[in-house]
Amino acid sequence: MQAEIERLYHDRPATYDDEHFQLFAAFRNALNAGRVRAAEPDASARTGWRVNAWVKKGILLGFRMGGIVDMSVDSTRQPFFDKSTYPVKQFTAASGVRIVPGGSSIRDGCYIGKGVTCMPPMYINAGSYVDDGTMVDSHALVGSCAQVGKNCHISAASQIGGVLEPIGAMPVIVEDDVLVGGNCGIYEGTVVKRRAVLGTGTILNRSTPVYDLVRHTVHRATDDDPLVIPEEAVIVAGARAVTSGPGKEWGISVYTPVIVKYRDARTDTKIQLEDLLR
Repeated sequence: MQAEIERLYHDRPATYDDEHFQLFAAFRNALNAGRVRAAEPDASARTGWRVNAWVKKGILLGFRMGGIVDMSVDSTRQPFFDKSTYPVKQFTAASGVRIVPGGSSIRDGCYIGKGVTCMPPMYINAGSYVDDGTMVDSHALVGSCAQVGKNCHISAASQIGGVLEPIGAMPVIVEDDVLVGGNCGIYEGTVVKRRAVLGTGTILNRSTPVYDLVRHTVHRATDDDPLVIPEEAVIVAGARAVTSGPGKEWGISVYTPVIVKYRDARTDTKIQLEDLLR
């Protein structure tokens, strides 16, 4: 499949025939089943993850191949028009996914594990991977190709950024048992290692370093690697004083995330109540 996807991506035909659409349908089914992923664990990589660029090519190929069609349940009251290659993902009760009524949407071509809870309204885009037992709360987004582990809580209004291009760019990775607090944003390929906790309003991206008050170090992205948040880190939104120029004179501070502790029994007690909602 990889060779066929790459060939079709790079050698664009004048028109797409039935064989091409069958190839894409098989690829999309593999995404739905979790057999192929935009990124996957790799112990040999510095971040612990590797990008599967050919999978991202396949996802982009679907957008290129599809035409705009009417997907409205009621075209008068609530019209929807989207690419024919990416309809709404289909579920049954046997899927083991809890989708609470109220306006959520999950696009086809993503993996949703058993026991996932979707609180309305939330959105999960194509190419993403949401593993077993995770909760995606109200007004939260899981962007294209983002990878979310088991038993995570993506709290209300949080944004897990997506990426399709450039092809080789790492999508956002949120490993197992991570708590992402309300109104957080994780962008630009940031890797959040297992059991980390992000306090309300924490923003993580390539541009903003993370100051570790416990280990007396600074975590930042490089030209080659994204920002990586250590296992069990507890991060809150903080500020750093400007130390020169007008900013110093005016008493200005800039936003920075701060690791204030590492997860302990007290942290676990504070967040264990969310299990009652699953």
